[in-house]
Amino acid sequence: MTLAEFDALPAEAAETLVAPCVAIPSWAAGLVAGRPYTDVPDLLATARQLAAAWTDEEVEGALADHPRIGERHAGDGPSAALSAREQAGVDPADVEVQARLKAGNAAYEERFGRIYLVRAAGRSAEQMLALLEERLENDPATEITVTKGQLAEIAMLRLQTLIV
Repeated sequence: MTLAEFDALPAEAAETLVAPCVAIPSWAAGLVAGRPYTDVPDLLATARQLAAAWTDEEVEGALADHPRIGERHAGDGPSAALSAREQAGVDPADVEVQARLKAGNAAYEERFGRIYLVRAAGRSAEQMLALLEERLENDPATEITVTKGQLAEIAMLRLQTLIV
């Protein structure tokens, strides 16, 4: 969809369009409220600014819409399709990688009480595993900040695929 088409959509349709980027309704509403945009960089700047204001609670809630790394999304809507494409670097037939991801995901969840989220797009399974191992060393305050950043990266990439 072009930026002009996005700007012309009714508010409800525009929010529905961008909602799969991240499950934070205030972000989608803020993007829609900011229309019209002068260009795509203007849209992305607003999206980043809105993401910077996410609360820990909003981030925690948004994680429910993401599968564990190495697993498939439980749904079948736009977010599930995006997630499957983003995790293309993880080969489900690689038993060793799957075992390491399962163990790493479990260790992360035990330590932080939430799923491990990383921008998977453009990363191999080995890169995601290395980041997971590094992040297990973070304290909880640092890790929620890192998680927010990863969620924002995912949202920006998804937005860029939707609106050109």
